[in-house]
Amino acid sequence: MNGRVEALQRSGHATILAFESSCDETAVAIVRDGREVLSNQILSQIDRHAVFGGVVPEIASRMHVEALDPLLDAALAEAGMTLEDIDAVAVTCGPGLVGALLTAVSYAKALAYARDLPLVAVNHIEGHVSANYLAHPDLKSPFACLVASGGHSHIVLVEHYGEYRLLGQTLDDAAGEAFDKVARVLDIPYPGGPLLDKLAEEGDDGRYHFPHTHTPGKYDFSFSGLKTAVINQAHNLRQQGEKIDAADFAASFRRAVVDSLVEKSVAAATEAGASSLAAAGGVAANRLLRRELARRGEAAGLKVYLPPVALCTDNAAMIGSAAFYRLMRGEVAALDLNALPSLRMFA
Repeated sequence: MNGRVEALQRSGHATILAFESSCDETAVAIVRDGREVLSNQILSQIDRHAVFGGVVPEIASRMHVEALDPLLDAALAEAGMTLEDIDAVAVTCGPGLVGALLTAVSYAKALAYARDLPLVAVNHIEGHVSANYLAHPDLKSPFACLVASGGHSHIVLVEHYGEYRLLGQTLDDAAGEAFDKVARVLDIPYPGGPLLDKLAEEGDDGRYHFPHTHTPGKYDFSFSGLKTAVINQAHNLRQQGEKIDAADFAASFRRAVVDSLVEKSVAAATEAGASSLAAAGGVAANRLLRRELARRGEAAGLKVYLPPVALCTDNAAMIGSAAFYRLMRGEVAALDLNALPSLRMFA
């Protein structure tokens, strides 16, 4: 196996078959050289979980098991390849739902063993950062990146492929979690965040006023207090018999979250000496966030990179991209790899 990895390192090329199953999307992709997507298959479980108002871990795991075989076939067909054309296998090992993670981890290990291929383990957050490499061929490190999703909110400095420095992070709730909780208060169905964003486009973001949170760390976030203040204001208005304008309320809340994310990301990137700022994760699909990052980032002299919306949500192409650079560094996982639901990207 070491000889195979060394040969790939010498060539500087690899075609990677990647798997992602950390939450409620089953995804299989084939990526060449960390930059070119040859296939990208995703099966969303949103409709199945919507009736419960959120992801049910047991259902998610069972659906991953059912989807992996057909998605692998579809990915190979889309790329016009067979398993003979694959140089390595990659998989998200964490963080995420433990049962969901285990499905793809077990599948990838079995496939790597059966085909005698290198196995590369990828941190889900690193995968999101790497989605930018797929969308922007000119993107080179170092650059700063805002990673915001339902489970994570970080500002990182990408010093080199696979090398990161934490600039800021949430001290409590993730931005995406706050969007989902406030959406529920407004009776917006699952998935709340994207639907709240759509509703907010129709609203006046100056109608309601919410607090701007302060944190001990200059570039850290805190959304728990904001979320609570928003929920309490909604309850108080209803108790007073006042009708809440859902579009204005959504727009005002979205503005408070986006202002915090953008202000600190631009400032952190500038202080770190980065010339570029990227975004990643599900919240990077937020319309206002994309507009404000581009506007304020460019005003600060930063080149702003935004991945297409399809690469903001969970997918396996981003895992294949991250895995390529790990493989080129000789970082290969053993076949006793386990799911790591609480895996951290930083100590």
